[in-house]
Amino acid sequence: MTLGSVRHRHVLFGLALVAALAAAASASAFPVTIDNCGRHITFDRPPSRAVSHDQNISEMMFALGLQPRMVGITGITGWYKMTPRFKAAMGSLPELAPKNPSMEVLIAAEPDFFFAGWSYGMQPGGEVTPDTLAVHGIKTYVLTESCIRVDKMRPRASMDLLYTDIRNLGAIFGKEEEAQALVHGWRERLAKVAEAVKGKPAPRVFLYDSGEEVPLTGGRFAMPTALIEAAGGRNVMDDLETSWGKVSWETVAARNPEFIILLDYQDEAGWKRLWEVLEKHPAMATTDAVKNRRFLPLLYTEITPGPANVGAVEKLAEALHAAGSR
Repeated sequence: MTLGSVRHRHVLFGLALVAALAAAASASAFPVTIDNCGRHITFDRPPSRAVSHDQNISEMMFALGLQPRMVGITGITGWYKMTPRFKAAMGSLPELAPKNPSMEVLIAAEPDFFFAGWSYGMQPGGEVTPDTLAVHGIKTYVLTESCIRVDKMRPRASMDLLYTDIRNLGAIFGKEEEAQALVHGWRERLAKVAEAVKGKPAPRVFLYDSGEEVPLTGGRFAMPTALIEAAGGRNVMDDLETSWGKVSWETVAARNPEFIILLDYQDEAGWKRLWEVLEKHPAMATTDAVKNRRFLPLLYTEITPGPANVGAVEKLAEALHAAGSR
C-alpha cells in the first residue's frame, strides 16, 4: 500500500467520523418540544417526509436546505407563477396539489410532517387540520402569523413572526445552528435599515392586496405591518384587529396614505390592474399616494412570512424615503 493511498483512507475515515459525529449531535438534541399556536408538539426525531404549503412557507424550508427531507409541496400553481429561483430551489419535488390539499392527497404522499397555516392551506373546522392529520400520524407546524385565526390573544405583528418560525423549524429538523445563522444575518441587515431611517418621518402606507368593490389588506397581526414599520413607515390599517381582512375604500381614503404597496401576483395584469383601480376610484384618486404616484409592487412571498421579507424591507425603506416618486 502506498503512502498516498494510506493518506486517502485516513481522509475518508476522518470525513466519515465527522459525518457520524454531526449525525450523533443532531440525534442527541431529540426529543424536542415546540410551542406552536399554544400547542406543544414533541418530535422524537427529525421529520423525513415533509410537505409544505404555499410559496412563502416552502421558501422557509428551502432556506434551511430541507429539500432532501421533503416529499412534496402544495398550493403554488393554482394561484401564482413560480419564479425561476423558486423552481430551482424546488428541484424535483412534486407539487401534490395546485391549491389547498385534500386529506386524500396528503395521505397518499405518506408524509410525517405538514407545514401550513390557518388560511394557508388549512381552515378551522376544515378537513385538513392539525387534529385531523394527527389521526394519521402526521404532525403539523402552523405558521405563526396565522395563529391569530384561532388565538385572539396574540401580540402585534413584528419580525419575530419570521424569526420564530425559522428557529422552530431549525429545532424540529436538527438544524438549529443554521437557523440561528439565518436569523443573525437578517437581524444585521434590518439593523442597517433601522439606522438609515432613524429620525425620518414615518410615511402613511396602505397595502393593497386585491379586490375592487372592497380591498383586502393586512391589519395589526399581518406581516406587512411588521415590514412597513421595519422600513420606517406606518400601516394606516394597523388598528384592524385581524391579520388579513377587508375594509372599505372610504376608510382607507380618509386616512390618506402617502404610499401604497401593490401586491404583484404576477398574473396577466399583475400590479398594474390594481393601480388602475386606485386611479379610477373617486375617493382613492384624491389620496397623496395616488396623486403623487408613490407606490411599490411587491411579490406575495415578499409580504407573507418568509425569507424574502428582509429584502422587501430594504426595497420598501428605499422607496418610502426617496426624495422623488415612482
